[in-house]
Amino acid sequence: MSQNHFLPLFLYLIFVSLPRSLAQHGGGTVVTELWCVAKNNAEDAALQGALDWACGPGGTDCSRIQQGGPCYDPSDVQKTASYAFNDYYLKHGMTDDACSFSNNAALTSLDPSYGNCKFPSSKTVNNASISQSTGTLGMGPDTADLSASHRSAQSWLRQPLIVASFFLSIVRILS
Repeated sequence: MSQNHFLPLFLYLIFVSLPRSLAQHGGGTVVTELWCVAKNNAEDAALQGALDWACGPGGTDCSRIQQGGPCYDPSDVQKTASYAFNDYYLKHGMTDDACSFSNNAALTSLDPSYGNCKFPSSKTVNNASISQSTGTLGMGPDTADLSASHRSAQSWLRQPLIVASFFLSIVRILS
C-alpha cells in the first residue's frame, strides 16, 4: 500500500480531529498582549485632532500625558497620541473600532512603553470570535475597519494549513 493512501487520514486528522480536540480542551485559545498606538505614517495634524477628541469628548484619562506626568513629551505627538489612544482602547471594549481614530492608529504586540512612561496593556483572547462594532462620531474610532474579521479567519486557518503543508511534504519525501 502506498503512502498516498494515508493522505485522506492525515487530512482528516488535521482538519477534523485536531480542531475538535483543541476546542474541547481549550487548546485553541491564544493569549496576546496588545496596545493601541499611533501609526508611524500618520500626519501630526491628524494625530493632534484625534488626541484632542480622545482627551475631550472621548473621555480618555490624559493626566499622564499632561505637563508633570511621566508620559509628557510635547515634542512628540506620536508618543502622546499613542498613550491616549491606548487608554481609550482599553476603556472602550478593546475592539478594532476602539483603535482606529480615523485610521491613524493600529494595534501592536510590541510594548510602546519608554522610560518612566509605562503603557497599560490588556491580555486579549483571540479564539476566532469576531467582536461587536460600536459606532462613534467625530475624530473617534471608525466603524469601517473590518480587519477583525480578516484576522479572525486568518488565525483560524493558519495552524491547520501549516500542519497540512508539513504532512504533505513528508508524504512527498516518503513517496
